[in-house]
Amino acid sequence: MSDFSQSVVTMAEKSEHTLKVARQAFTHFQHGLATGEWNSFLDMLTEDFSFWFPIGKYHGLNVGKQKAEAFFDYVSEVFSPGLTLTLDSVTSNETTVVFEFRDEGMMWKQPYKNRVAVAFDVREDKICGYREYLGSDGKSN
Repeated sequence: MSDFSQSVVTMAEKSEHTLKVARQAFTHFQHGLATGEWNSFLDMLTEDFSFWFPIGKYHGLNVGKQKAEAFFDYVSEVFSPGLTLTLDSVTSNETTVVFEFRDEGMMWKQPYKNRVAVAFDVREDKICGYREYLGSDGKSN
C-alpha cells in the first residue's frame, strides 16, 4: 500500500472513531436536554473542555469542565421540564462532528421551538470542545 493510500485509510479510521465518540456524546446530550440529567454527558468531557455559546449569560468562549457543569445546569433551568430534539443532519471529519436538529419545549415557561447546530470536537474518547449555533429567533417550525 502506498503512503497516500495508507494516509487515506488512517484518516477514514480516525473519522469513523470521531463519529462514534460524538454520536455517543450526542445521545447523552439529548438525554440531558430532555431530563436535566447531564452526568453521562459530563463524563465524556475533557478537563480542559471549552465551549462557545452565542447568547446570554454564557455568551462567548467558556473554558473548563466546571464551567460546563454550571452551563448545562443553567440550560436545564431555562428549559424546564426539558426539550425534545429531532435530528436533521450529521456532518463529520477527523476531529469534529456537527449535529443539526430542531428542538421544542418550554423556555422560561413559554412555548419554544428552534433550529440548532452543535459542533463536538473529539480528542481520543472524549469531547474537548463544543460550539452552538442558533438558527432562528426561537419561533421557527
